[in-house]
Amino acid sequence: MGNNINIFDTYHLLALIEENTPVTTFFKDRYFPTTEADIFESDKVLTEFRKGDRKMAAFVSERAGDIPVDRGGYEINEYKPAYIAPSRVLTLDDLKKRGFGEALFSGQSQAQRAARIVLQDMKELDIRITRREEWMCAQVMINNSYEMQEYIDSKTKGTPRTIRFYDTASEHIYTVSTPWNAANGAFWEDVKAMCRMLSKRGLTAADLVLGSQAADSITDIPKVRDLLDNRRMEYGSLNPELTTHPGVAFMGTLNFGGFKLNLFDVSHSYVDDNGTEKAYFPATSAMVTAPGCGRLMYGQITQIDHGQTDHTTYAKIRVPKLVVDQDNDSRKLRLGTRPLAAPKDYCPYVYAANVVS
Repeated sequence: MGNNINIFDTYHLLALIEENTPVTTFFKDRYFPTTEADIFESDKVLTEFRKGDRKMAAFVSERAGDIPVDRGGYEINEYKPAYIAPSRVLTLDDLKKRGFGEALFSGQSQAQRAARIVLQDMKELDIRITRREEWMCAQVMINNSYEMQEYIDSKTKGTPRTIRFYDTASEHIYTVSTPWNAANGAFWEDVKAMCRMLSKRGLTAADLVLGSQAADSITDIPKVRDLLDNRRMEYGSLNPELTTHPGVAFMGTLNFGGFKLNLFDVSHSYVDDNGTEKAYFPATSAMVTAPGCGRLMYGQITQIDHGQTDHTTYAKIRVPKLVVDQDNDSRKLRLGTRPLAAPKDYCPYVYAANVVS
């Protein structure tokens, strides 16, 4: 006799979510990867980084023998990640209706239809969480901080929480004196200065992230056209093409005084809580950074699973839970996560707002 597998059991739901094909995102995938070390078996996560050491060794008299060197310190902080838990209810009416993409007369039983709906709901809830994680990663790079507006219920706001990665003032901001699309704009010089801000910290400059309007203006800058038309010196090339990340195009590479940067045109967007479409990255902004500059960490989730009386703790990226309301003959699928996006080093990105008018 074969074993009856209950896909609504938490362990089977965990297996299903791990088999789910993840949605590709730009900021999260390229700049904030998650490793096994980023999944904490605790309610809080630790972030640590140190400023680059650029001091030289001293010349020492032979009689002195050696000069002691202080061991560089580092900063470590403890944060409680935000709790994200979207859910969706499955009622009797849902089981009686034909689902999206289902044949008109499919012959599915209510149990089969319930399983299919739960799997689809899990994918859609996961996509919503991924969009929030993408927003968190982008906010860290733009502001070196982000604000989490918690909700008590679907309409009532709770107390906002702010996570920031600096003390009094952040050192990741660069201000252009003249817009790049102005007659006397200094696009080449500004980007080179942004790269040097990173190199002075001992960090790598590899990418130039551009908002949609900033990206559109690049090919209209006379100096860019003149340098790319030069056949005696190689300053890079521009050949825009779409990437695997929706709303993001790879424009090509340009050389800024030895800093060879990948240019990305970023225009993907989301719909906020008020139903307004907003860009993850401002259209008139620019940023110099490098892949893997941050990390996306996760705290554990403790819950009482369906059919159990004791608490169970999961150190996972996503934790599903099935809640059965017998009085109303409904099931609710909840997908929980506790993410926190943070930089790996001190200010590993340089952000400039309003680079074009």
